[in-house]
Amino acid sequence: MYERRLVKGLDFSKTPHHVGVILDGNRRWAKANRNQGDPNGHKAGASKIIEFLGWCDDAEVRVVTLWLLSTDNFKRSAAEIEELLKIIGDTVDELAATGRWNIKAVGALDLLPDWLRQKLSDIPSVSSDGVEVNVAISYGGRREIIDAVKGYLEQAQGQGHSLEQAKSNLSSEDVSKFLYTAGQPDPELLIRTSGEQRLGGFMLWQSASSEFYFCEAYWPDFRRVDFLRALRAYSLRQRRFGS
Repeated sequence: MYERRLVKGLDFSKTPHHVGVILDGNRRWAKANRNQGDPNGHKAGASKIIEFLGWCDDAEVRVVTLWLLSTDNFKRSAAEIEELLKIIGDTVDELAATGRWNIKAVGALDLLPDWLRQKLSDIPSVSSDGVEVNVAISYGGRREIIDAVKGYLEQAQGQGHSLEQAKSNLSSEDVSKFLYTAGQPDPELLIRTSGEQRLGGFMLWQSASSEFYFCEAYWPDFRRVDFLRALRAYSLRQRRFGS
């Protein structure tokens, strides 16, 4: 009944076009649930994704960016990283198998093993009106900005421009053209689960005007009602964009 009231009170004309999500709390969820190791926490988090994307379809969200693995995560043990990458690979397979969404891998993909890079490059496009899904793997906001600037400079060099010309011509629009999410709208709403209230480097450039929503639930426990609350909170905010 509470969910129905939330849905009834939502104005879907104010639904954010792009929602970014930091899927946080898998390991803490595992520790909070007895006899659950870290791999089971990651698997529980992965199993939530298809359900979540269905909620986004229902809410008429057009783009979702899911932060699955950060560049900082590579500081963990080799065994945990190997298990994480396997779970991510299986998750990508499951998402692709639905045929419901176009999936795009975003991040420093050169850091990934060959088998996963190949899997990500082989994801088929689908003809669908569903959510466009960015899976942020080996992703870091600072690395993305560095890669974007490098991309701009390489293009300028290829066009015969000097470094001085490239510096003089550089604009924020130029950088945006070389981001991992180039061509997509910036996220209007960023959600982080697990109670942590920081971005941790997620979509640093694109989030300049984003609204943030922090949820106490660990990602595997994130419910549809939590998502609806996030949409309601977003719809109630007055977005002044500096005015």
